[in-house]
Amino acid sequence: MVDVQDVAPGRAADVSEWNAEADVVIAGYGIAGVCAAIEAARAGADVLILERTGGWGGAAALAGGFVYLGGGTPLQQALGFDDTPENMEAFLLAAVGPNADHAKIADYSHGSVEHYRWLVDCGVQFKQEFWGEPGWEPPHDEGLMYSGGENAAPFNTIATPAPRGHVPQMQNKRTGEKGGGYMLMKPLVETAEKLGVRVEYDTRIQRLILDDTGRVVGVAARRYGEEMAVRARRGIVLATGSFAYNEEMVAAHAPRLIGRPAAAIEEHDGIGIRVAQAVGAQVDAMDATEVAFFGDPQMLARGIVVNGRGQRYITEDTYPGRIGQATLIEQDNQAFLIIDDDSNEAARKTVTSTPFFRAQPTWVAESVAELEGEMGLPESSLQQTVSYYNEHAAAGADPLLGKKPEFLKPIGSPVAAFDMRGFTAGFPLGGLRTDLDGRVLASTRKPIHGLYAAGRCTAGICTGGYASGASLGDSSFYGRRAGRAAALS
Repeated sequence: MVDVQDVAPGRAADVSEWNAEADVVIAGYGIAGVCAAIEAARAGADVLILERTGGWGGAAALAGGFVYLGGGTPLQQALGFDDTPENMEAFLLAAVGPNADHAKIADYSHGSVEHYRWLVDCGVQFKQEFWGEPGWEPPHDEGLMYSGGENAAPFNTIATPAPRGHVPQMQNKRTGEKGGGYMLMKPLVETAEKLGVRVEYDTRIQRLILDDTGRVVGVAARRYGEEMAVRARRGIVLATGSFAYNEEMVAAHAPRLIGRPAAAIEEHDGIGIRVAQAVGAQVDAMDATEVAFFGDPQMLARGIVVNGRGQRYITEDTYPGRIGQATLIEQDNQAFLIIDDDSNEAARKTVTSTPFFRAQPTWVAESVAELEGEMGLPESSLQQTVSYYNEHAAAGADPLLGKKPEFLKPIGSPVAAFDMRGFTAGFPLGGLRTDLDGRVLASTRKPIHGLYAAGRCTAGICTGGYASGASLGDSSFYGRRAGRAAALS
């Protein structure tokens, strides 16, 4: 259990002077924070953002930029894809799994088209072009892509496949530096600035401040080593990110991520969760994790992925984050890609946004039997797997896992294997439990007055399985809700 004594709340009666104040105070200037600020300001509130770094953006500005939207957005329609809120909801419930928050998923799915229009009205641009190849993200500035395995088994039999990965149009794209996430944040920040939103940078929140009734009325923070107290006349919105870089919290709640590179930023230290817990906030899905897999999707789709027993365990043409989750959570991080020379060469000729994942194979052999021996797999295990796969691939079928016919080809010779053990990274998905208006809930399921939250410090629409774009999607969607609710409280 994480010690919360150092984040124990302060009392308003003990504050001798408020160093700053606003109607709505927002902690964090990433995607959740900026959307909260815009809606709060549009609702007539005076808004102040406290950002711990020297500039806006957070993890969102470094992200690939998928915003998970559907239900029939104008972009989907323009590119010829039919989708409905009910279809989107059916997919998300299946993809997230048994811990799905049905109310949030329904709410998000039915509000998705309006949210798309809101983003566009704020200046976010989506190019009317579809990228249909396997990949972590579009390699150019295409605006729409499958980003959750919607068109792969088993989901393509549960809900009608529709691409929902909406990517803001990019200029001078640099993956991991200036991609779709940056182009999402930039117009939103400009919108907030035009609305008069104020920002204090290099300001780290320390604890919440309560009045005598238990209402959250402010926050204690530290700036350049000096303590400061900031008053919120209507409400505080926590938008501080996940706990990916808090070692104690990761060990306590999501130990599978120990030693895995965190697909986040170092400022995601769980402070928003901790200060809220200190005033009685409830958390949810703290063990849920998104897991990236450092493999090239074009290569994965054309080969087979096997575990330490030489057995296939997931369809290789699905969303690579789903491969990552299955590998880390179900296969003890044991994964090998088996691919023949022709398929390997064909994959390497395709365009990819992640060329750095196209390494040289670990083993090469003239036969599967020889490869199996070099890899140290149980005798005949890989041979039986390949034999079964080849028999059905020759007929254009994959009865075991349902890979799409266009990627089915018998594995020939020479054949190679890539050692992908430990090729995973991730970030936690769990956090504060909130209602549909972003109000933070106590263990009684009742709102904590004056306290709101959105983004990765909350348990959003993905509390188990994941689809790329869900974080930026629900962070922006419920950031808006939280900001507006705080402004109108």
